[in-house]
Amino acid sequence: MTGTGDLERALRVELRGEVDFGAAARALTTMDASNYRRVPLGVVAPRDAEDVAAALRVCADAGVPVVPRGGGTSIAGQATGTGVVLDLTRHMNALVSLDPAARTAVVQPGLVLDRLRDAARPHGLTFGPDPSTHSRCTLGGMIGNNACGAHSVAWGTTADNVHELAVTTYGGAAHRIGTGWAGAPTGLRELVARHLEPLRTGMPRDLARRISGYALDALLPEQGVRVARAFCGSEGTLGVVTEAVVRLVEAPRAPVLVVLGYPDEGAAADAAAGLLPLGPLTVEGMAADLVGDAEAGSLPRGGAWLFVEARDADAARATVRAADALEARVIADPAGQRALWRIREDAAGTATRGPDGRMAWPGWEDCAVPPARLGAYLREFRALLAAHGLRGTPYGHFGEGCVHVRIDFDLVSAAGVARFRTFSEELADLVVSHGGSLSGEHGDGQARAELLPRMYGPELVRLFGAYKDVWDPAGGMNPGMLARPARLDENLRFAVLPLGEGDAPGSAGGLAREVARCVGVAKCRSTEPAAGVMCPSYRVTGEERHSTRGRARLLHEMLAGEIVTDGWRSAEVHEALDLCLGCKGCRSDCPVGVDMAAYKSEFLHRHWAGRIRPPAHYTMGGLPQWLRLIAALRAAPLVNAVGRVVPVPGLARERSLPLLARAPFGRQWRGSASGADGPDGPEVLLWPDTFTEHLSPQVGLAAVRVLEAAGLRVSRAGGRSTALCCGLTYVSTGRLDRARAVLRRTLDAVDPEGGPDAADGVRAPVVVLEPSCAAALRTDLPALLPDDPRAARLAASVRTFAQVLEERAPWWQPPRLDRAVVGQTHCHQHAVLGDGAERRLRERAGLTGGLSSGCCGLAGNFGFEPGHHEVSVACAEEQLLPALRAADAGTAVLADGYSCRTQIAQLGGERALHLAELLAQGL
Repeated sequence: MTGTGDLERALRVELRGEVDFGAAARALTTMDASNYRRVPLGVVAPRDAEDVAAALRVCADAGVPVVPRGGGTSIAGQATGTGVVLDLTRHMNALVSLDPAARTAVVQPGLVLDRLRDAARPHGLTFGPDPSTHSRCTLGGMIGNNACGAHSVAWGTTADNVHELAVTTYGGAAHRIGTGWAGAPTGLRELVARHLEPLRTGMPRDLARRISGYALDALLPEQGVRVARAFCGSEGTLGVVTEAVVRLVEAPRAPVLVVLGYPDEGAAADAAAGLLPLGPLTVEGMAADLVGDAEAGSLPRGGAWLFVEARDADAARATVRAADALEARVIADPAGQRALWRIREDAAGTATRGPDGRMAWPGWEDCAVPPARLGAYLREFRALLAAHGLRGTPYGHFGEGCVHVRIDFDLVSAAGVARFRTFSEELADLVVSHGGSLSGEHGDGQARAELLPRMYGPELVRLFGAYKDVWDPAGGMNPGMLARPARLDENLRFAVLPLGEGDAPGSAGGLAREVARCVGVAKCRSTEPAAGVMCPSYRVTGEERHSTRGRARLLHEMLAGEIVTDGWRSAEVHEALDLCLGCKGCRSDCPVGVDMAAYKSEFLHRHWAGRIRPPAHYTMGGLPQWLRLIAALRAAPLVNAVGRVVPVPGLARERSLPLLARAPFGRQWRGSASGADGPDGPEVLLWPDTFTEHLSPQVGLAAVRVLEAAGLRVSRAGGRSTALCCGLTYVSTGRLDRARAVLRRTLDAVDPEGGPDAADGVRAPVVVLEPSCAAALRTDLPALLPDDPRAARLAASVRTFAQVLEERAPWWQPPRLDRAVVGQTHCHQHAVLGDGAERRLRERAGLTGGLSSGCCGLAGNFGFEPGHHEVSVACAEEQLLPALRAADAGTAVLADGYSCRTQIAQLGGERALHLAELLAQGL
């Protein structure tokens, strides 16, 4: 073969799975969850082991390297590659079989860990290793990295739970390996026989979290010649796992979580080893600098904590007696345990942001030392950070001496990268001096493999190279990792970004810094039904480009300009962002707060600059001005009649237009600017949002009635001005210049005398009944007009209906309705505003049952745009529509968002109410 085109054609001929050498596919796989970036030639999604063999045969003939890839959550760079990436998640993701009696399962490499655990749970079984990425990491990736997780104290690493592996090597040869030499490649037995002495004397012993390097001591006769065990942790450098037989363990029936408070991190680390004789399932540790104020309130007194999971109540009591902690808290309730574990699971992202907003990065994510040395190691580690002027927040598996930390390296400037290298070398020496492993969980990859001679010495490192050569003599499997590694300061993903081109919102540098925030932990790839809102379109399509991470990667490559070469006019980026619902779920659900809705708006603003936009950008995107015009002409009845028979340009034919109100809310409510006709209580300003004003005035009337019943004096924000608009529809369609103009006019109406330098201008809380408008005022307004202090003042004054009742009328008792409710929490409410006040108000009113999380799927203009209807319906079918169908007769349907109410009416056949309407009915 002479070129990439020949390789692509040969793969298409030989494989039944997909072969994609396009810019989008390559861009989506340039990075994993590490600091590194390597550009592949193409991506192959094999359908089965035969396809894997064919791909490895074709690539070997062409001399092109191959890297197998699962969930792409590797933290050291080993899931990136320069040749052909094998995407094993698309087709090879089956649970082949599960044998409860033998406590084994046969899995394909692309199977997500939680799917295996779901299948094992009815039998009282589970898979022991459980990394924090359990909702999206794959069994193949866990085998490649020898993943561990919180429960390795009890059940070991992935390698300890693998019986057999089916492996295909570069060139297409198949091996089935387990215990004994059967299936091993030619020359492996002889290699071990020639090097018994260094394998017996040079490999570190008694360190459960020794993940660095190859586990060659597992091949010793006295270790049982565990060939599959030695293959685990090889990071795709030896061959491709196509099937695995794994061990299942008995899941504890009623585990109890014990949280122990200690004065500081060192004290917690010193105490961890002493708890191991009690046989805990987990011993996790974290310090106060990782925990926010809200989370700290649920933890016992202290500056650091151990999370110890005991098998039962008796073991929990024994743990408390032995702990010598400042304070202990015992949690038996599963829901309470999940809430606390969520703090730990999100730590990989939480630790990426410092208290001052500075980003911290992986690279030294998971060193491990003997547990008895952990306290001393952490004290020296903190001192080393300080000596280099660096900051990080350690946490992790204290029971096994494994510490996770993200550090605020400067990986952009030459001086910063040089400091990264010097620190890495010194830290490697520190870890080794404590008898530790450079990697205690995530593997070496490119981040640490260069430093393996410091841990193992030159002789064993040469033996690692010989071991790779036995399996992969041509060197085609994931070169640059583990054996003969690339330098740790090469291929850094930040080098290609235009980070120097300004930091202001809308500048290339500003967007680049935002996009770089995505560290790739891939929480957006979770498909758990109750995992929050992010990312609804990925849940529907299952395609990486429709995940928050995938879109961030495409934007990264667009800004880099190497693969995606047409910049802001990129068709690949536009196609990926087209199915972004703008739900803002990633703003709250993503551990690092990636805000893809904002990035999409900026992209659309640039993409369509100077061009005729799609019709929907003028119809739905200009909705406020159209509705004001119709109201001024008193033409709502005519528009309603015509809309039933005449299609609106640019809107989906599957959708019927919502009916306009015959008279706007403002005409029906004659509230004065001063509120003189209302009660004499505290004043609140009611925001006349577009949806309440022109489409659902009954919501506004109900809200006024309830607020006044609570003793509040309700005035119209902006007086009788009709110029008020939050700019939401302009922002969502990327008409940012128009949005800024609209928002300036809004500020002039709401804060006319405040002026840019006034101390205040909004005299009372502003109640916004529509969650999407409230979210736009809270976040988009100050982001778009950062230099106008009036924007920040108005944003700070925004309250939801329930929030203002809780704050301004805490004495008020709502009517007791005592009925069940079902419905939808608006995405923007979840992501920006929170729904705590709404939940408390419902509880006080006797409304039982929960509202669906996730996304209703309409998402403002999204569900009305052509080509989106199928995805819109599928989003609703995930949680909302099944909940409506399962509801008992008489259950009230609640949805504060107009889009949610419209989706419920059009797809569920139900009339949903705003909470204000339901409460007004009970007055």
